[in-house]
Amino acid sequence: MKTIETDEPLTPAGRLFLQPEMNQIINSGIGVKYPLDIDAIKSEITNSVMLKQPRFSSLLVIDSHGREHWRRTQVEVDRHVVVRNEPISESDSQEDAVNDYLADLSVSSPLGTDKPLWEFHLLMAHNCMVMRVHHALGDGISLMSLFLTCCRKADNPSQVPTIGGLGTSSSSGGGGGTRTWMTVLWRVMMVAWYSLVFVMEFILRSLWLKDESTSVSGGAGVELWPRKLATAKFRLDDMKTVKRAVAEATINDVLFGVVSCGLSRYLDIQSPKALKDGIQITGASMVNLRPQLGLQDLSKLLNGKSGNRFGNQFGMLLLPVYYHKCGSDPLQFVRRAKAMIDKKKLSIEGFFSYKIGYFVMSCFGPKLASLLNYRILCNTTFTISNMVGPREEITVVGNPVTYLRATASSLPHAITMHMISYAGRADMQILVAKDIIPDPKLLAKCFEDALHEMKEFAEAENKTQREK
Repeated sequence: MKTIETDEPLTPAGRLFLQPEMNQIINSGIGVKYPLDIDAIKSEITNSVMLKQPRFSSLLVIDSHGREHWRRTQVEVDRHVVVRNEPISESDSQEDAVNDYLADLSVSSPLGTDKPLWEFHLLMAHNCMVMRVHHALGDGISLMSLFLTCCRKADNPSQVPTIGGLGTSSSSGGGGGTRTWMTVLWRVMMVAWYSLVFVMEFILRSLWLKDESTSVSGGAGVELWPRKLATAKFRLDDMKTVKRAVAEATINDVLFGVVSCGLSRYLDIQSPKALKDGIQITGASMVNLRPQLGLQDLSKLLNGKSGNRFGNQFGMLLLPVYYHKCGSDPLQFVRRAKAMIDKKKLSIEGFFSYKIGYFVMSCFGPKLASLLNYRILCNTTFTISNMVGPREEITVVGNPVTYLRATASSLPHAITMHMISYAGRADMQILVAKDIIPDPKLLAKCFEDALHEMKEFAEAENKTQREK
């Protein structure tokens, strides 16, 4: 008896990412050492786990009631592979050429709905693959976990890459020792208080509460403005050196300290008038809500009964950083970032944002949900994400990977930052509205210089303590 396949309705998050104000495509740059082999890449895609995932082999269709569904179809791989043989810009720098290409994709190149919502662009002159996936198919955790099933360790082609967490602290974070009932009660009170405060701020941000205007502020309509892209490059060892210098800090604490310090440096350079010390600059960050943090076992993601399901499973956090004149101790930026993030960890803000979005989408439809999300972005200053990647060097189709980078479609923010770690390095793609931030390389250098100064200060402090 022939099985009749039925259409699968989109999840509320998937529907949200299809709305005009929130239409998001993830554009990932995968650099390789040797020239690309087109036939080998097509063969790898054809035989990959990716095409066994229903959303990658389904068309987006809209029924008579305006509801979106996935409808299984036969995938023609040739239609999903775009080959660019000629150099894509006149720039002498390979990095600048690829970044220019990704910046253009962020504002001017939607994915057609006559085929499943993904593509591979092969930039032959630049030894780079650009993987384009609509955010409705899945979030960064899902897509990175899926991509790595197609990769192998460079030093052992029989093994898949190792996944390692970067956001954990150097200690257990209070797991040891005996907890008294007073300690537990105090923690419960803190969770309740911070949840109330941050949830109220989240609601107010969706209504009228807005960051003060600075030279890096965006706003409604800025998502349509032309974009530029630059790459800030960090060494994980440098970030870990800074992490060890601040008690119980995490890589995320260091990252936000670097962002806070780097933005302060940039504002000092660009602002014609001195800013008020302590001015708040709020970022929107996505937080993974799966029970298991970090990248996932793909078999569990593809199991519909698993709590770690494939797709979009994240909430939004509002993460403020503050403008300060750079003083004698750059680690103060990390300490302030850590204090802020520790409070966020005690709240249910991320879970609340996911649930309220689900409720609004289910009860009032995608237009209102999209409007509320859009207003939050218009009332904040930047977007930031941090994705853990493989610890060691990897290959794809037998070709050593030289870098992994990602960015996404432009948003009302003038600055969007996406960082991915890979083999001891971390590259942060900084996508900017070029009419607001004409030289993103200067901003990238401000971030790099901030980390370098923090590392030098941490090393000097450690040396002083050893000499005592």
